[in-house]
Amino acid sequence: MPGLVVFGRRWAIGSDDFVLPGAFELFVRLVWWIGILALYTVHKGQFNCPGGGLLHSYLLVLLILLASIICALSALVYISMQGTISNPGPRKSLPKLLYTRLLLYLPEFIWAVVGAVWVSDSSVHCEKTVINVIIGTVIASWVIIIFTIIGVVIVFDPLGGKKTFYLTDTVNRNLESSQSGQLLYNVKNTATRVWEKRIRLLCCCIVQDDDHRVAFTSIAELFRTYFSDTDLVPSDIAAGLTLLHQEQDKMESCPKEPEEVLCHSPSSLVADDLDVELENAAHYMLFAAAAYGWPYYIYTNPFTALCKLNGDCCGNRPTDSDITGSDRHNFHFGSILKITGLQYRDFIHISFHNKIYEIPFFVALDHKKEAIVVAVRGTLSFEDILTDLSADCEDLTLEDVLENGFVHKGITQAANYIYRKLINDGILNQAFTIVPEYKLVIVGHSLGGGTASILAIMLRNSFPTLRCYAFSPPGGLLSKSLADYTKHFIISVIVGKDLVARLSMPNMEDLKRRIVRIVANCNRPKYQILLRGCWYEVFGGDPDNFPTELDGRNHDALTQPLLAEESLMVHRSPSYSALEDESHLNSPPQYPHLYLPGKIIHIVEESSSRKLCSSDIKYTARWSNESVFSSILISPKMITDHMPDVVLKALNSLSQEHGSCISC
Repeated sequence: MPGLVVFGRRWAIGSDDFVLPGAFELFVRLVWWIGILALYTVHKGQFNCPGGGLLHSYLLVLLILLASIICALSALVYISMQGTISNPGPRKSLPKLLYTRLLLYLPEFIWAVVGAVWVSDSSVHCEKTVINVIIGTVIASWVIIIFTIIGVVIVFDPLGGKKTFYLTDTVNRNLESSQSGQLLYNVKNTATRVWEKRIRLLCCCIVQDDDHRVAFTSIAELFRTYFSDTDLVPSDIAAGLTLLHQEQDKMESCPKEPEEVLCHSPSSLVADDLDVELENAAHYMLFAAAAYGWPYYIYTNPFTALCKLNGDCCGNRPTDSDITGSDRHNFHFGSILKITGLQYRDFIHISFHNKIYEIPFFVALDHKKEAIVVAVRGTLSFEDILTDLSADCEDLTLEDVLENGFVHKGITQAANYIYRKLINDGILNQAFTIVPEYKLVIVGHSLGGGTASILAIMLRNSFPTLRCYAFSPPGGLLSKSLADYTKHFIISVIVGKDLVARLSMPNMEDLKRRIVRIVANCNRPKYQILLRGCWYEVFGGDPDNFPTELDGRNHDALTQPLLAEESLMVHRSPSYSALEDESHLNSPPQYPHLYLPGKIIHIVEESSSRKLCSSDIKYTARWSNESVFSSILISPKMITDHMPDVVLKALNSLSQEHGSCISC
């Protein structure tokens, strides 16, 4: 549903978004009105106390005012319930009702002030029960007014005035004219500045330098590009996501074709290779998780972590020259020791330094696997989020390897930072001087997995036996040529429906198009979609059947033409053009297709049994390919499947299962 237009500007709320908040306020107002009516009826004729005359008038006017508000709210909720997301015709009278409802806030505000003055008047000596009720009434009035103001601020669209003019006149204007072109440029420029201000506000607590300012502008341009071509409000997106989840579950419940089952049946040689890599991945995931330091250790050991860290951390610490960055109370390093089980002398270098494009890492000796391990930390700070969101593409030039490929800009800069530290500062030379026979292994989770992958590409020429294990790396990381090249030395491990492993601009554009398509075609009112979606997410059940707007009704009976999918997509963004246009032009698109690195192990939940205080989950793993991750899957587990403790648990479960099979 396009945003509601009132007071000459567009707002980030639809005309069908007043059902649930309006029904809640209506319930509160009804209870309030019944309570005041009961109070007035019981005390009728007993207002002879000092100030009683004013009290009598106050209650009478309050009853009339509440009755008027209840009538306005009832009409507002009823009209908002009509139609569907793509059929707003039955709600065309809603703006007038909204004006009426907002107008009633003026006398309510005045009467709340009068009530506050009457309650604070020391000359009033009426019955205490009556005074308490009036105090409650005044408080309720102010609470509702304050929450209404907060709601107005939330749904306020800074671009509402410009967007209204731009969206309504786009079709009729000749955008090639200089005047229209300048107008479009101004709208885009303003949108970028608005997003930049929002990002600066969110990052107000961190020190900002030139790198931050460049990143803010780049990220603001990304958000502007992504959101500029749709006319959807947040509740439309929520409705679309819950519909997509049910549609996806419905498709998954369908029996698979025999050919599809056969294609996932690996040969014994491939299966043996998979078992070996799973065992290695389970071992190295400990290092990737340890890179998060004390937040991960406390998260996985909430009751004992602090006691253990306080007792053991202070004595075990390498020399100060081996550590860069702040580690107050030695908690980070102590947690790394606990998680990995290494000794302090096994660490060559530890960096807790964290800025945009500069992320923490450590280098350690793993005597069990005879490896020098470089472990890179994942996202854990605002600076890391800015690195993640710097999603422009840049060339990665590799001498004597292959043609140049595209890579994620922010993650590549983070990899360059670690590369300079390892090579220029002689960290790897120091490690290989101690154990020259060991191999080099680079690991990381999430942002750390993406950084480890690009770092492995940079170091591959110097260390041909290098291996990299990327756990849950970002999906939009490498171009096709680079992704194919890394299959010889990088293993990516993905669990379930992990969102981050499927994140790329083309995938996000595909998700946007799927949301627009499903909300434009569904014939259910939005409030029914949201209520049904909440019930489905919490209690489960059978997925909806997704009837379309024209199912079971006469097209001529519609009050106005339906909003087509194109009506909700104002114009296609440059990134979506890259999604559909497969032709290779001389100049690359702003956001081309990028893929996961290396060979991919996909771990999925096969079955689960829940007990009183725990759950027993059985996992299965198989080799996969990048096409499996070409679409974002909607699921309650799309976030939890990305968490490092879930990845480690799945790998340990598979590794233990393989070990028990061998012993049998």
